[in-house]
Amino acid sequence: MNTILKINVIFVKICKNLFFNLDHFLKLMIDVSSDYEFKTFSIGIVIKPSIVDRDDSLKSEFRLRGIESVKIDISKELGKLFSKKTKKIIDSNDPELFFTINLKDESCKLHSKPIVLSGRYAKSMRGIPQKQKSCNNCSGKGCRSCDFHGISEFNSVEGIISKLIFKKFGGTTAKFAWIGGEDKSSLVMGVGRPFFVKLQHPFRRKTMLSDFDSDFISISNLKIINNFPKTSLKFISIINIKISTNSQIDSKNLKNLKNLKNSLITVFEKSGKKFEKKIFSVKYKKNSNYVFEMTIKAEGGLPIKRFVIGTDIFPNISTLVNSSCIPQEFDFLEIIVQ
Repeated sequence: MNTILKINVIFVKICKNLFFNLDHFLKLMIDVSSDYEFKTFSIGIVIKPSIVDRDDSLKSEFRLRGIESVKIDISKELGKLFSKKTKKIIDSNDPELFFTINLKDESCKLHSKPIVLSGRYAKSMRGIPQKQKSCNNCSGKGCRSCDFHGISEFNSVEGIISKLIFKKFGGTTAKFAWIGGEDKSSLVMGVGRPFFVKLQHPFRRKTMLSDFDSDFISISNLKIINNFPKTSLKFISIINIKISTNSQIDSKNLKNLKNLKNSLITVFEKSGKKFEKKIFSVKYKKNSNYVFEMTIKAEGGLPIKRFVIGTDIFPNISTLVNSSCIPQEFDFLEIIVQ
């Protein structure tokens, strides 16, 4: 028996006729991906360690170099068959669907590449939280109880946006990155607060995206983008704050608020760390003997409640007006990403 023939015989022995059973795995791939919208795919193969050992032994015996492994050969052949059958494109670098073919238990699983979206939301009703509580059963990981969404209710800004995205694209969990945050009782006005969301395991990748309006939430400029932000984005907020005092307001003390313009506010954390936020402009007006309003343009991330009350933050409103102050409500008029 010549060397080439012997290699072919041993190769068949190594693979246990796997190459003659690829139609079975091809059908599994077609079935499991039938509900997905995609253009590109890639395949990963899981085989028995004994096959890998026999493959290595053959290469060593015949001093075969530069020859691809059995796993790669099977992946390539299966990829060609699937591509021919479905007209989809093989992309090993950044596929929209990734198949894992397990030759040990003859199973096929797939992973759908996440979709990243950006948009803005405005909130016109008080009492709506920004973030949604996680599912009690799985703590946000996704389970059958929450339909694998990680949240079981949709009564927040996050929940409303998530519900809209799940309806448009399918998918499981949604991870949000917010450009700042607001109190439950705060309004978000103007063109709204920017946000980013990464949707895991989407079924659809293309759909019509239009502005959305409910009784209290408006979502605009929703679009698919390339990347989820890796770091926090810098932004400026214009905020209107309604403040009450425990003593009558002295108009002379109220004028001290002018000193906040172009000043740095130092915020001390419980951990011992501190950070600074700049205030660019200040406007104020006295509403009554115990209530006044102010509108500030400030660097994003300034803790408004602490800024008013004066808890480990200097300078602060209570100190400047020489009276204990409480923020009744504060609303975001505009959020500007730098």
